[in-house]
Amino acid sequence: MAGGGKKKTEKTNVMRLLDQKKAVYQAHYYDSSTALSGTEVAALLGQDPRRTFKTLVTRAGSGEHYVFLVPVARELDLKKAAKAVQEKSIEMIKSKELLPLTGYIHGGCSPIGMKKFFRTVIDSSAADYDTILFSGGKIGCQVETTLETLGKVIQFELCDVSCL
Repeated sequence: MAGGGKKKTEKTNVMRLLDQKKAVYQAHYYDSSTALSGTEVAALLGQDPRRTFKTLVTRAGSGEHYVFLVPVARELDLKKAAKAVQEKSIEMIKSKELLPLTGYIHGGCSPIGMKKFFRTVIDSSAADYDTILFSGGKIGCQVETTLETLGKVIQFELCDVSCL
């Protein structure tokens, strides 16, 4: 179909990077006309919120930045997160810092394709599932893939970093 508006299946940078690595993934799209929480996105897509992950960007007391993926229905445990990356303390970055630091906006932040790669930790619960979902790089898009496939695109480690 030529011309007209943007198609719903438009490729994001995340998908292009996955394609470059010949990675197998599935894109999931949802109506993003209203602000949705991660659990609402999982419900809209008919997905288990325990295998739908949010991408959180933090700053340690040392000034280093770290990326954590945790299930959407859980929170990042800052003490566990700091311990996982051998830091004394970790805090969430401010929303206004996200775009200049990563190239992503709040609600569309993906661990793939940030302006600079930051050490990434995925909650160990991800290992319980054949595939996980996370942001496809823009609001309204999630990608689903295996941890093995994700490891072809970015380096990450698994660690228990979430709490209820």
